[in-house]
Formats: sequence, structure tokens, C-alpha cells
Amino acid sequence: MSKHTIIPIDKDWTFRQADKEDSKFLPVAQFPTNVHLDLIANNIIADPFIGKNENDVQWIGEVDWVYQTRFLSPNISVEERRSASVVLAFDGLDTFATVELNGKVILKTDSMFIPERVDVTTHLKREGDNELKITFESAYLKGCSLLEKYPDHHWGCWNGDSSRLAVRKAQYHWGWDWGPTLMTCGPWRPINLEIFSSRISDLYFTTHVDKSLDAAKLVAHADVEGDATNVKFEISLDGQSVAFEIVKASKGHASHDFTIEKPSLWYPIRYGKQPLYTITAKLLRGDTELDATSKKFGLRRAELVQRPMKEQPGTTFFFQVNNIPIFCGGSDWIPADNFIPRITKEKYYDWVKLVADGNQFMIRVWGGGIYEEQAFYDACDEIGILVWQDFMFGCGNYPAFPEFLASVEREAEENVKLLRHHPSIIIWAGNNEDYQYQEGEGLTYDFENKDSASWLKTNFPARYIYEKILADACEALIPDTYYHFGSPWGGKDTRDPTVGDIHQWNVWHGTQEKYQNFDKLVGRFVSEFGMEAFPNIKTIESFLPLGKDDPDRFAQSSTVDFHNKADGHERRIALYLVENFRYAPDPLEQFIYCTQLMQAECLASAYRLWKRQWKGPGREYCGGALVWQINDCWPVTSWSIVDFYLRPKHAFYTVKREMAPISLGVTRKEHSIPKDKHTRAFITKTTRIEIWGSNLTLEDIVTDVVVKAFDVITGELTYSKTVKSAFLLPENQSTEIIDLLVPVRNKDSGEENRTVVAAYLFQDGRQIARYINWPEPLKYVHLQKPQRLIAEVCDNGKVVDISAEVPIKGVALECADDEVVFDDNLVDIVPGEIVSIGVKGVSKNTAITTRYLGMV
Repeated sequence: MSKHTIIPIDKDWTFRQADKEDSKFLPVAQFPTNVHLDLIANNIIADPFIGKNENDVQWIGEVDWVYQTRFLSPNISVEERRSASVVLAFDGLDTFATVELNGKVILKTDSMFIPERVDVTTHLKREGDNELKITFESAYLKGCSLLEKYPDHHWGCWNGDSSRLAVRKAQYHWGWDWGPTLMTCGPWRPINLEIFSSRISDLYFTTHVDKSLDAAKLVAHADVEGDATNVKFEISLDGQSVAFEIVKASKGHASHDFTIEKPSLWYPIRYGKQPLYTITAKLLRGDTELDATSKKFGLRRAELVQRPMKEQPGTTFFFQVNNIPIFCGGSDWIPADNFIPRITKEKYYDWVKLVADGNQFMIRVWGGGIYEEQAFYDACDEIGILVWQDFMFGCGNYPAFPEFLASVEREAEENVKLLRHHPSIIIWAGNNEDYQYQEGEGLTYDFENKDSASWLKTNFPARYIYEKILADACEALIPDTYYHFGSPWGGKDTRDPTVGDIHQWNVWHGTQEKYQNFDKLVGRFVSEFGMEAFPNIKTIESFLPLGKDDPDRFAQSSTVDFHNKADGHERRIALYLVENFRYAPDPLEQFIYCTQLMQAECLASAYRLWKRQWKGPGREYCGGALVWQINDCWPVTSWSIVDFYLRPKHAFYTVKREMAPISLGVTRKEHSIPKDKHTRAFITKTTRIEIWGSNLTLEDIVTDVVVKAFDVITGELTYSKTVKSAFLLPENQSTEIIDLLVPVRNKDSGEENRTVVAAYLFQDGRQIARYINWPEPLKYVHLQKPQRLIAEVCDNGKVVDISAEVPIKGVALECADDEVVFDDNLVDIVPGEIVSIGVKGVSKNTAITTRYLGMV
């Protein structure tokens, strides 16, 4: 009886262009792989990420490609052949693939997202080599032909072109407003040969943690293929057995209910530990183990809370884990490379660790990319990052012809099955912005109509996908995880800020509001918002063909512009810069700094003002903010807060400070009171500051609140006072502290415009939070060049101490050595204070320099 054996088919792969019969097969770069990686490795194309090489490789996506290899037939005895099955398992083929084994077609695919299994028992040679050949057709051209085949559908999309809507492939491959157009193909996930007489085809479970958190129920399931029936379930934690049971499978299915008393619960980072149990299912025949499979899982009670609130309309939208309400500050995630097979497990971990190091709790896997690799979710499970998971539909009106719907149904079922054991995933959403596209195009949508069959007859048939196919799949396969029809979604209007989640793009896109007005742009949960910034100078030099010596090494060059795919980016970056700062495009390093300062100020403003609305039980007016976006798929100027090479932009640090366990917020508002309703001359103007504190810990904190004021020109301390003593900041909420006039010595003299206000929280004499508030816009402020700006490495190279004799806006520490990593950056400095920033990787010869607003 054959034990389940898995043999990777990952050796001796070669490839060539399909329509060039005379061309020879070339070795692949790696396996799994894709055609661009292989062409680069064989020096047939230049790196598409360099310069404008992207333009020169468009032909690749419009021709067919062939991959082939040979592998030995497995050594199976005559007796085993009577009962054993041999299966070729394709974890992912990109996208329209025809698979031949020994000259016979065994499989045709039309989806990048569906793993396939083919029984090849009768197709293999008895002994010797077998030839496996896969031909990949152009996904772009196939998409175009499908558009022509279904002319009655109301085709249309944002980003890429409409051919992508007909093809179940990563949508960003058609190009997006942050990424290149690179139409990949190839065996992008592993291919294995499996031999078995019986096997466990799936191991899964549902869990329920009691509200008391004292007990958890786990229902374990195993699907069995073959005639073996005995399944041993075992649950362990840290190598110690917790429970086990041997059950008999019936009709290919085995299950057992386990109750775990006093479970070790999985928590988001900062709220507890992330213990991961292991569940193992072993398939037995007598004492012989035929197959075994294991999965790690976490026990947690996760809920999306949508309920009425005090004093405001609509309903809440916040996540609660193990009875703890979580303000989900976090980021949106796109694929970390256009060439996915080269993303390593280690790189996935580094990305997720960076999210955690930035004090973020949640990451949203965006619907125009891929269902991510297991390594990504494993890292989220281990580190404690919550995952919002989109299905892979984005920014368009998808079709609903029968073959497409059947493919989508399989895709949903297969990918939910692959990912459902991860405790980090606490919500699935049907799409990204497809309901917004429907609204923008005026497509038919009647919220009150619940007749799903009728939706297929409208010009928005994709509703059937989101509200029927995906909803049914989630209800059947993950009943304990919330399914949301889309993002954004609230019901009748995706722009309604009082229900569901919103994408707030009226800063940058839309009405192009000032980012200081984010308090007026709040929603119950803001799952997208953003601001662009240039990446690190090294990243720009990496894509310039001649690096530092390239003639296009300036901010407005055609190559630098080419590496920004956002429509109208020149005007929009310029708009937000000119509204806020004095700046110039040269030198490039200072221009990069100014764009990063702009992004940092913008995003910090959003987090700060929206977290202010996390006001405690019954007043959770905003339950989270996810910045667009954490990462890039190539070296580019975009909305990311960390660039392609994992180099943080300055916004990473300002967001980190805003999401710290304890933080302060200060806002400055001018109030004008006319003497009467007609006057234009007799108006009393006052400038007030409002101060609040945010306590995201689970303990009440008692603090002293100190406010200081400084003259921005002279650096003189003009005000210093403890405005609140023994002030209570209740746990897990933001609390208003004080509203007062900007401290000035001479009223009605305009001193407010040269007064910097610093607020501090002290606990037992130790500073635990600070925030520096400036007159705005900063371009009006007479910033001084310091004479004594000091950035000194101290404490045996573990910290950098920064000080100056005048207020300085946005001091950035810089170092040419990538091994030098700062814990914080872009800090505001006021006189009489030393700001200490942790640093790693410093040596005797390390040179750390500073940059600040107004330096050039």
C-alpha cells in the first residue's frame, strides 16, 4: 500500500518562444518562475525596472511561450499499480495554459488563481523519462478576444484596460497607477508529482471561543481520497499534545469536536501573545500511516462590530478580538514585486515585521493582486498582524458569462480553503472599488432587490459574484469569518461616512482637499487614503541607467516621471507642496525630502485626527485607518510609505508615532467673530489650540500635561505651564484634554504666526508622549537656520541625540549605509530639549547627517 509521496517537478526546466520553431530551449532562471525572469537570466531582455525598459518588453505579453521538462516515472511495484494513483499537481499556472504529458493534452487552464490536479496514472510511461510540456498563450490577447465575444457586456475599468476584466489573472499585470505593464506567464507556483493509494485531501476546522474566553470549541474535519478510513486528529501546542482522537471516515469525510479548556489565545500584536497550535491529521490503515498533514492555527474570538452609537448617526465598524476593541491603524498591501516567484519567504517576513515595527495592527491584501503566498500569512500569524483579505477583483465592471462565473466559483472555493486556517485573517471582502465604479458609471444597482438571478440581467452583473457566489462560498467554508461585499461598502452609497468602510481620496484625488482638513473627511473605517512621495535617492539611482551619473538624475526628468504611473502626478505633487512649503526641485535630495515631509505630515494628520474619534464604548466614531499603501512592486514614486527595497519613507515614522501606545494630538484653529452680520472690518480673531491624548493600551493612565511655547525666530521660550495635573487618560480611547488660546505675550500682534506650541505627557516625572504644533501653512513661517544643530551618536552607538537652539521642523537623520537603521526619524526639535532616536548598525566610521525644512 503506497504511502503518500510527493516529488517536486522542479528540475531541468527549459523554455522558448512558441512561434519560433527554430529557436532553442533555454534554461529557466529558477523554479517556480515566469517568462520575464527567464528572459532576464538569459540576457535576452534588459531589466524592465531600469529606465524605460518596460516599453521594450511589451512584445513578451503578446506572444505564446513553451516550458518543458523531463522526469522519471516513479518506481511503483506491480501490486501498488493496482491501487495507487499518480497525480500531477499544479499549484499555479499563469494563466492560459495547455499541458501535455508525453504528447497528450491532459489539462487546459484559464485562471492564474486555481490550483489543478490531474490523474496521470495511465499517462505515465512504465519506466524512463516522461516529457511535460506547457504552452502559455497571451493572456492579453485572450482577454481581447473575450471582449469581442461578449460585446453586450458594459465593459469598463479604472487602470489597465478592459481586457483584464475577462481574465482571471493578477489585474495589476495590466499596469496600475503605481506599477508597470508587465504581462507575465509561466509556472508561477510549484508543480509536484504525487503517488498515493489514499490521502488526506484537505484538513480544516471551525473554531468558537466562548465569550468568557475560558473555553474553545474546535470542530476538526478531514476529507479523504481513497479507501482508507481511520483518521487520527491530534492538537498540540509547543510540541505538547493537547488532545487527540481516532475517528472513522464516512463517505470520504472524518470529523471530531474538541473542547479546549483554558485555551492559549491568539492576540494582535501589543495586546497579547501569538501562540499557534498545530492540528495534525494522520490517515491510518491498521498501524500503517499512509498520509499526514498539519496546519498551524490560533484560537481567538474575532468580531466585526456594527452597532448604533451615541450622539452620531449610522453604525460603528470596528474589529474586536478576544473582547478587546482594536483601533485598526494599518496599511494596504499590493504584491511586493511584479515578478512574484522571486519573492522569498524571508522577504515576506521582513515586510510584515516592518508593518509591526511601525506600530500597525492591520494589513489589507488589495483585490488587484494575488491571494498571497502562505509565507505572507504565516508571518502575520506569527507576528500578530490582522489581515483584511480582498477577493481578486478591482476597479471595474466584471462580466458574468457562464464560464467566467464557474471559474470564479472554483477560484473562491480553492483560495478560501487554502487560507482559512490563518488566525490573522479576520475579514474577507468581495472586491476593491467595484461598487464605486458602478456608482461612477451609473450602472444599475437596486439595493432593495434581493432576487440574485435578476442581477445577471442588468449592466452590473458582477453583483452576482460579490453578493451570491463569494458570499455563498464564505458562508459554506468560513462561517466563523465575516464576509463584506466589497471595499468600500456600506450598503446603498459607498461614500456614506456613517456606515461600513470608505476610501477617502478627496485628498490627492477628488476635490483635492487640504490635508489639514482630514477631520472633516472621517468615516467609520477608512480603508484607503494616501499621499505620494518620492522614494529614497538610492532607489531613484537604482532605476536610472547610469545611476548617480545619469543625466536624468533630476526631479522632472522623463525617466523619473516614467517611474510615476499616477495620472496628473506632476500637478498634484506640486499642488500639495506649493500649498505647504517653500521648496525647489533642486537639489534632488532636498526635493525628495520635501515630498516625503509632505506625505509624512499628510498621513500623520489623518491618523491623528481620525484616531481622535476613537472615543471609547458607544463612541467608536472611527474604528480604523489603512493607508494606501505600505509597499511597491517596483522602484517608483508612489503612495507607498516604504519603497520597493524596504527603505522607509519619512511617513513610516510619523505614522509609527501616531500609532504608538500613548500619543498626543494638537490642532490649531482660527476663529473669526464679526461685530455684526454686515461688517467686513470689525472682526475679532482668535487662534486656539485643542489638545487630546490617545491611550491605546488596556490600562488607565494618569499623567501631567505640560504646554510650552517658543518663538520660531529667536528660539525663546515664551510660555511653560502644567495645564493639567493627574489627568486621567482612560484605556483604549482618545480623550479631550484642553482647549486654550495660543499662548502669546502680546495680544492682537500676530504673534500666533511665529509661535510653536509643544505639548508633553509626563507619568511619574517621565515623558511618555510629545507633539509639536506649528503655524500653518509652513511656507509662511520664518523658519531659521540653526547655528547649533547637533546630531550625536551616544550610548555606545545605540542612540542619536538631537538638539538645537531654535525650533526646527522635520529633522531627518540620513546615512549612506543601508545597514544603519533608525527607530524613528523626521522629528521636530525645540530648544532646551534633547530628542533621542534609537539606531542599529553604527560603527566607528559611520557618518550620520541631517536635513530639515528650510535648509536649502
